[in-house]
Amino acid sequence: MTAAVAVAVALALLLSAIAGLHAYWGRGGLWPAASEPELIATVIGNAGAKRMPSPGLCLLVALAIAVTAIWPLLLTQVPGTASLRPLLRLGGFAIMAVFLLRGIAGFLPAWRRLHPREPFASYDRRYYSPLCLLIAAGYAALLLQGP
Repeated sequence: MTAAVAVAVALALLLSAIAGLHAYWGRGGLWPAASEPELIATVIGNAGAKRMPSPGLCLLVALAIAVTAIWPLLLTQVPGTASLRPLLRLGGFAIMAVFLLRGIAGFLPAWRRLHPREPFASYDRRYYSPLCLLIAAGYAALLLQGP
């Protein structure tokens, strides 16, 4: 297994788990909390949020993340994708940019003002934002390996 394939598989597994968690929330799951208010404070952190996003929105986010989980595998030259390579790279750069911007946002004062609730604020600085930066770095590694 090449280093690129190892990175792609790691990204695919990580993002699949995150997509699964969003789908779980879309179906009414509460983990890692014991109640909806606690879940909001843990994974959203918005001071004004009273309810979790709708099931449809959670499932849509889960689907979007699932697509980002498949993308790294496509970037590692899955047979039959050569003609799609420019489109795959463009999509990969877009996905990388989203994760990079989300990762950076977590350290900005404006983001802190939007999402001040604990434990989200602390978890975001310690885990969520660095994880987004790590995912962006994984995408960058795949994209910089060349065609």
